Amino acid sequence: MNGLLNADGTEAAEIAAETLGDTPTGTGTVDLIKESNTEAFGADVIDQSVNVPVLVDFWAPWCGPCKQLTPTLEKLIGEYAGKVKLVKINVDENQELAAQMRVQSIPMVVAFKEGRPVDGFSGALPESQLRTFIEKLTGGEGSPLDKALEQAEEVLGAGDIGTASAMYTQILAQDAGNTVAHAGVVKCLIAAGDAEKAQAYLDGLEPALLENTEIKGVQSALDLAEAATASGETEGLRRQAQENPNDPQIRYDLALALYGDGLTEDAVETLVGLVKSHQSWNEEAARTQLLKIFDALGHADPITVEGRRKLSAVLFS
Repeated sequence: MNGLLNADGTEAAEIAAETLGDTPTGTGTVDLIKESNTEAFGADVIDQSVNVPVLVDFWAPWCGPCKQLTPTLEKLIGEYAGKVKLVKINVDENQELAAQMRVQSIPMVVAFKEGRPVDGFSGALPESQLRTFIEKLTGGEGSPLDKALEQAEEVLGAGDIGTASAMYTQILAQDAGNTVAHAGVVKCLIAAGDAEKAQAYLDGLEPALLENTEIKGVQSALDLAEAATASGETEGLRRQAQENPNDPQIRYDLALALYGDGLTEDAVETLVGLVKSHQSWNEEAARTQLLKIFDALGHADPITVEGRRKLSAVLFS
Protein backbone atom coordinates (compact mmCIF):
# COMPACT_ATOMS: atom_id res chain seq x y z
CA MET A 1 0.00 0.00 0.00
CA ASN A 2 2.95 2.35 0.53
CA GLY A 3 3.63 4.57 -2.45
CA LEU A 4 0.17 4.12 -3.98
CA LEU A 5 0.22 7.76 -5.02
CA ASN A 6 4.00 8.07 -5.31
CA ALA A 7 3.98 10.41 -2.33
CA ASP A 8 6.64 10.91 0.30
CA GLY A 9 4.68 9.78 3.33
CA THR A 10 7.35 10.50 5.96
CA GLU A 11 5.71 13.59 7.43
CA ALA A 12 2.23 12.04 7.21
CA ALA A 13 3.44 8.86 8.88
CA GLU A 14 4.93 10.91 11.68
CA ILE A 15 1.63 12.76 12.14
CA ALA A 16 -0.35 9.52 12.20
CA ALA A 17 2.14 7.82 14.51
CA GLU A 18 1.97 10.74 16.92
CA THR A 19 -1.83 10.50 16.96
CA LEU A 20 -1.92 6.72 17.18
CA GLY A 21 0.88 6.21 19.68
CA ASP A 22 3.45 3.46 19.50
CA THR A 23 1.21 0.46 20.30
CA PRO A 24 -0.02 -1.29 17.14
CA THR A 25 -3.44 -2.91 17.44
CA GLY A 26 -3.12 -6.52 18.50
CA THR A 27 0.59 -6.27 19.35
CA GLY A 28 2.64 -4.91 22.20
CA THR A 29 -0.31 -5.12 24.58
CA VAL A 30 1.32 -7.32 27.23
CA ASP A 31 0.90 -4.67 29.93
CA LEU A 32 -2.63 -3.80 28.81
CA ILE A 33 -4.16 -7.28 28.66
CA LYS A 34 -3.52 -10.05 31.16
CA GLU A 35 -4.95 -13.17 32.76
CA SER A 36 -5.48 -12.90 36.50
CA ASN A 37 -6.90 -14.85 39.44
CA THR A 38 -8.39 -14.43 42.90
CA GLU A 39 -5.02 -13.90 44.62
CA ALA A 40 -3.79 -11.25 42.18
CA PHE A 41 -7.12 -9.47 41.72
CA GLY A 42 -6.29 -6.68 44.16
CA ALA A 43 -3.01 -5.80 42.47
CA ASP A 44 -4.14 -6.38 38.89
CA VAL A 45 -7.53 -4.66 39.10
CA ILE A 46 -8.09 -2.59 42.25
CA ASP A 47 -4.63 -1.03 42.38
CA GLN A 48 -4.28 -0.56 38.61
CA SER A 49 -7.70 1.10 38.31
CA VAL A 50 -6.49 3.98 40.48
CA ASN A 51 -4.42 5.17 37.49
CA VAL A 52 -6.36 3.86 34.49
CA PRO A 53 -9.79 2.22 34.02
CA VAL A 54 -9.69 -1.58 34.05
CA LEU A 55 -12.21 -3.88 32.35
CA VAL A 56 -12.59 -7.27 34.00
CA ASP A 57 -13.78 -9.95 31.57
CA PHE A 58 -15.32 -12.97 33.32
CA TRP A 59 -15.22 -15.89 30.89
CA ALA A 60 -14.83 -19.66 30.55
CA PRO A 61 -13.34 -21.89 27.82
CA TRP A 62 -16.70 -23.57 27.11
CA CYS A 63 -18.58 -20.25 26.66
CA GLY A 64 -19.44 -19.57 23.00
CA PRO A 65 -20.35 -15.86 23.39
CA CYS A 66 -17.10 -15.34 25.32
CA LYS A 67 -15.19 -16.40 22.22
CA GLN A 68 -16.95 -13.61 20.30
CA LEU A 69 -16.58 -10.89 22.93
CA THR A 70 -13.01 -11.33 24.19
CA PRO A 71 -11.20 -10.88 20.81
CA THR A 72 -13.17 -7.69 20.16
CA LEU A 73 -12.32 -6.36 23.62
CA GLU A 74 -8.65 -7.14 23.03
CA LYS A 75 -8.73 -5.34 19.69
CA LEU A 76 -10.26 -2.23 21.26
CA ILE A 77 -7.80 -2.27 24.16
CA GLY A 78 -5.02 -2.13 21.58
CA GLU A 79 -6.70 0.78 19.80
CA TYR A 80 -7.05 2.81 22.98
CA ALA A 81 -3.30 2.47 23.52
CA GLY A 82 -3.04 2.58 27.29
CA LYS A 83 -6.18 4.54 28.15
CA VAL A 84 -7.88 1.38 29.45
CA LYS A 85 -6.70 -2.09 30.49
CA LEU A 86 -8.26 -5.56 30.30
CA VAL A 87 -8.01 -8.29 32.93
CA LYS A 88 -9.45 -11.72 32.09
CA ILE A 89 -10.80 -14.02 34.82
CA ASN A 90 -11.58 -17.68 34.12
CA VAL A 91 -14.67 -18.31 36.28
CA ASP A 92 -14.08 -22.08 36.36
CA GLU A 93 -10.69 -21.54 37.99
CA ASN A 94 -11.81 -18.64 40.21
CA GLN A 95 -15.27 -19.61 41.42
CA GLU A 96 -14.96 -17.81 44.77
CA LEU A 97 -14.10 -14.51 43.06
CA ALA A 98 -16.93 -14.98 40.56
CA ALA A 99 -19.34 -15.50 43.45
CA GLN A 100 -18.06 -12.38 45.23
CA MET A 101 -18.59 -10.37 42.05
CA ARG A 102 -22.08 -11.88 41.67
CA VAL A 103 -21.36 -13.30 38.24
CA GLN A 104 -24.56 -15.08 37.26
CA SER A 105 -23.96 -15.48 33.53
CA ILE A 106 -21.01 -15.08 31.18
CA PRO A 107 -19.55 -13.29 29.45
CA MET A 108 -19.77 -10.55 32.04
CA VAL A 109 -17.63 -7.42 32.07
CA VAL A 110 -17.17 -5.14 35.06
CA ALA A 111 -15.42 -1.78 34.74
CA PHE A 112 -13.25 -0.59 37.64
CA LYS A 113 -12.15 2.99 38.11
CA GLU A 114 -10.34 4.56 41.06
CA GLY A 115 -10.41 1.28 42.94
CA ARG A 116 -14.10 0.44 42.68
CA PRO A 117 -16.60 -1.03 40.17
CA VAL A 118 -18.40 1.72 38.27
CA ASP A 119 -20.18 0.01 35.36
CA GLY A 120 -20.68 -3.31 33.61
CA PHE A 121 -22.66 -5.46 31.21
CA SER A 122 -23.45 -9.08 30.36
CA GLY A 123 -23.45 -10.73 26.97
CA ALA A 124 -21.44 -10.33 23.77
CA LEU A 125 -22.13 -6.73 22.77
CA PRO A 126 -21.33 -5.59 19.21
CA GLU A 127 -18.17 -3.55 18.65
CA SER A 128 -20.06 -0.25 18.29
CA GLN A 129 -21.63 -0.63 21.74
CA LEU A 130 -18.31 -1.69 23.24
CA ARG A 131 -16.72 1.49 21.86
CA THR A 132 -19.48 3.58 23.43
CA PHE A 133 -18.97 1.77 26.75
CA ILE A 134 -15.21 2.41 26.71
CA GLU A 135 -15.57 6.04 25.61
CA LYS A 136 -17.93 6.67 28.51
CA LEU A 137 -15.39 5.08 30.84
CA THR A 138 -12.50 7.15 29.47
CA GLY A 139 -14.34 10.46 29.62
CA GLY A 140 -15.86 10.47 26.15
CA GLU A 141 -12.55 10.47 24.28
CA GLY A 142 -12.41 8.45 21.08
CA SER A 143 -9.54 6.06 20.52
CA PRO A 144 -6.28 7.33 18.96
CA LEU A 145 -7.24 5.28 15.91
CA ASP A 146 -10.57 7.11 15.57
CA LYS A 147 -8.77 10.45 15.86
CA ALA A 148 -6.23 9.44 13.22
CA LEU A 149 -9.04 8.47 10.84
CA GLU A 150 -10.75 11.82 11.39
CA GLN A 151 -7.48 13.63 10.75
CA ALA A 152 -6.84 11.67 7.54
CA GLU A 153 -10.34 12.49 6.30
CA GLU A 154 -9.76 16.19 6.99
CA VAL A 155 -6.45 16.11 5.11
CA LEU A 156 -8.10 14.40 2.12
CA GLY A 157 -10.96 16.92 2.24
CA ALA A 158 -8.38 19.70 2.05
CA GLY A 159 -7.05 18.19 -1.16
CA ASP A 160 -3.73 16.77 0.12
CA ILE A 161 -4.17 13.34 -1.45
CA GLY A 162 -0.62 12.07 -0.94
CA THR A 163 -0.51 12.90 2.75
CA ALA A 164 -3.96 11.41 3.33
CA SER A 165 -2.94 8.20 1.54
CA ALA A 166 0.17 7.89 3.70
CA MET A 167 -1.90 8.43 6.85
CA TYR A 168 -4.42 5.74 5.89
CA THR A 169 -1.52 3.38 5.16
CA GLN A 170 -0.06 4.07 8.60
CA ILE A 171 -3.43 3.31 10.18
CA LEU A 172 -3.69 0.03 8.26
CA ALA A 173 -0.23 -0.93 9.54
CA GLN A 174 -1.78 -0.89 13.01
CA ASP A 175 -5.21 -2.29 12.13
CA ALA A 176 -5.10 -4.23 8.86
CA GLY A 177 -8.84 -4.89 8.83
CA ASN A 178 -9.96 -1.31 9.34
CA THR A 179 -12.60 -0.77 6.67
CA VAL A 180 -12.70 3.01 7.08
CA ALA A 181 -8.97 3.21 6.31
CA HIS A 182 -9.31 0.83 3.34
CA ALA A 183 -12.15 3.01 2.04
CA GLY A 184 -9.92 6.05 2.59
CA VAL A 185 -7.18 4.60 0.39
CA VAL A 186 -9.72 4.03 -2.39
CA LYS A 187 -11.04 7.59 -2.00
CA CYS A 188 -7.47 8.86 -2.41
CA LEU A 189 -7.01 6.85 -5.61
CA ILE A 190 -10.34 8.10 -6.97
CA ALA A 191 -9.39 11.68 -6.13
CA ALA A 192 -6.07 11.16 -7.92
CA GLY A 193 -7.97 10.01 -11.02
CA ASP A 194 -6.60 6.47 -10.89
CA ALA A 195 -9.78 4.40 -11.20
CA GLU A 196 -7.87 1.33 -12.39
CA LYS A 197 -5.73 1.18 -9.25
CA ALA A 198 -8.77 1.90 -7.09
CA GLN A 199 -10.64 -1.07 -8.55
CA ALA A 200 -7.57 -3.29 -8.26
CA TYR A 201 -7.27 -2.33 -4.59
CA LEU A 202 -10.92 -3.21 -3.95
CA ASP A 203 -10.55 -6.48 -5.85
CA GLY A 204 -7.64 -7.40 -3.58
CA LEU A 205 -9.59 -7.05 -0.32
CA GLU A 206 -10.85 -10.03 1.64
CA PRO A 207 -14.38 -11.04 0.54
CA ALA A 208 -15.78 -10.37 4.02
CA LEU A 209 -14.61 -6.74 3.88
CA LEU A 210 -16.48 -6.18 0.61
CA GLU A 211 -19.79 -6.55 2.47
CA ASN A 212 -18.95 -3.63 4.76
CA THR A 213 -20.99 -0.43 4.30
CA GLU A 214 -17.87 1.75 3.96
CA ILE A 215 -16.43 -0.49 1.24
CA LYS A 216 -19.73 -0.69 -0.62
CA GLY A 217 -19.87 3.10 -0.50
CA VAL A 218 -16.48 3.60 -2.14
CA GLN A 219 -17.29 0.93 -4.74
CA SER A 220 -20.37 2.98 -5.63
CA ALA A 221 -18.26 6.15 -5.69
CA LEU A 222 -15.79 4.46 -8.04
CA ASP A 223 -18.55 3.22 -10.35
CA LEU A 224 -19.97 6.73 -10.48
CA ALA A 225 -16.58 8.30 -11.15
CA GLU A 226 -15.97 5.97 -14.07
CA ALA A 227 -19.46 6.59 -15.46
CA ALA A 228 -19.00 10.34 -15.09
CA THR A 229 -15.74 10.21 -17.04
CA ALA A 230 -17.47 8.41 -19.88
CA SER A 231 -20.57 10.61 -19.91
CA GLY A 232 -19.11 13.65 -21.63
CA GLU A 233 -18.63 17.40 -21.04
CA THR A 234 -21.17 19.02 -18.73
CA GLU A 235 -21.94 22.25 -20.57
CA GLY A 236 -22.45 20.47 -23.86
CA LEU A 237 -24.82 18.03 -22.20
CA ARG A 238 -26.73 20.91 -20.59
CA ARG A 239 -27.32 22.40 -24.03
CA GLN A 240 -28.39 19.04 -25.45
CA ALA A 241 -30.79 18.47 -22.55
CA GLN A 242 -32.41 21.87 -23.17
CA GLU A 243 -32.79 21.09 -26.86
CA ASN A 244 -34.02 17.52 -26.22
CA PRO A 245 -35.83 17.60 -22.85
CA ASN A 246 -37.55 14.26 -23.47
CA ASP A 247 -34.39 12.31 -24.28
CA PRO A 248 -33.66 10.18 -21.17
CA GLN A 249 -30.13 9.21 -22.29
CA ILE A 250 -29.00 12.83 -22.52
CA ARG A 251 -30.48 13.68 -19.13
CA TYR A 252 -28.91 10.57 -17.64
CA ASP A 253 -25.48 11.45 -19.05
CA LEU A 254 -25.90 15.01 -17.78
CA ALA A 255 -26.59 13.75 -14.25
CA LEU A 256 -23.42 11.65 -14.30
CA ALA A 257 -21.37 14.56 -15.62
CA LEU A 258 -22.78 16.84 -12.91
CA TYR A 259 -21.79 14.30 -10.27
CA GLY A 260 -18.31 14.08 -11.75
CA ASP A 261 -18.01 17.88 -11.51
CA GLY A 262 -18.91 17.77 -7.82
CA LEU A 263 -22.42 19.14 -8.40
CA THR A 264 -24.02 16.29 -6.48
CA GLU A 265 -27.27 18.05 -5.58
CA ASP A 266 -27.86 18.96 -9.22
CA ALA A 267 -27.11 15.37 -10.23
CA VAL A 268 -29.64 14.05 -7.71
CA GLU A 269 -32.28 16.56 -8.87
CA THR A 270 -31.73 15.53 -12.49
CA LEU A 271 -32.00 11.82 -11.71
CA VAL A 272 -35.10 12.27 -9.55
CA GLY A 273 -36.70 14.16 -12.44
CA LEU A 274 -35.73 11.35 -14.79
CA VAL A 275 -37.28 8.75 -12.50
CA LYS A 276 -40.47 10.82 -12.50
CA SER A 277 -40.67 11.06 -16.30
CA HIS A 278 -38.97 7.81 -17.40
CA GLN A 279 -38.97 5.49 -14.41
CA SER A 280 -38.68 2.21 -16.32
CA TRP A 281 -36.19 3.49 -18.92
CA ASN A 282 -33.10 1.31 -19.34
CA GLU A 283 -34.10 -1.07 -16.52
CA GLU A 284 -34.64 1.81 -14.05
CA ALA A 285 -31.12 3.13 -14.63
CA ALA A 286 -31.88 6.53 -13.06
CA ARG A 287 -33.08 4.98 -9.81
CA THR A 288 -30.07 2.64 -9.75
CA GLN A 289 -27.66 5.55 -10.09
CA LEU A 290 -29.47 7.49 -7.38
CA LEU A 291 -29.00 4.59 -4.98
CA LYS A 292 -25.31 4.43 -5.86
CA ILE A 293 -24.94 8.14 -5.10
CA PHE A 294 -26.69 7.66 -1.76
CA ASP A 295 -24.35 4.75 -0.94
CA ALA A 296 -21.31 6.82 -1.90
CA LEU A 297 -22.41 9.78 0.24
CA GLY A 298 -23.52 7.73 3.25
CA HIS A 299 -27.00 7.42 4.74
CA ALA A 300 -26.61 10.40 7.09
CA ASP A 301 -25.48 12.92 4.45
CA PRO A 302 -28.04 15.75 4.03
CA ILE A 303 -28.09 15.27 0.25
CA THR A 304 -28.91 11.58 0.77
CA VAL A 305 -31.66 12.34 3.28
CA GLU A 306 -33.30 14.95 1.04
CA GLY A 307 -32.75 12.88 -2.11
CA ARG A 308 -34.38 9.81 -0.59
CA ARG A 309 -37.33 11.93 0.49
CA LYS A 310 -37.82 13.27 -3.04
CA LEU A 311 -37.36 9.83 -4.61
CA SER A 312 -39.96 8.34 -2.26
CA ALA A 313 -42.37 11.15 -3.10
CA VAL A 314 -42.00 10.32 -6.81
CA LEU A 315 -42.24 6.56 -6.41
CA PHE A 316 -45.21 6.55 -4.05
CA SER A 317 -47.21 9.52 -5.30
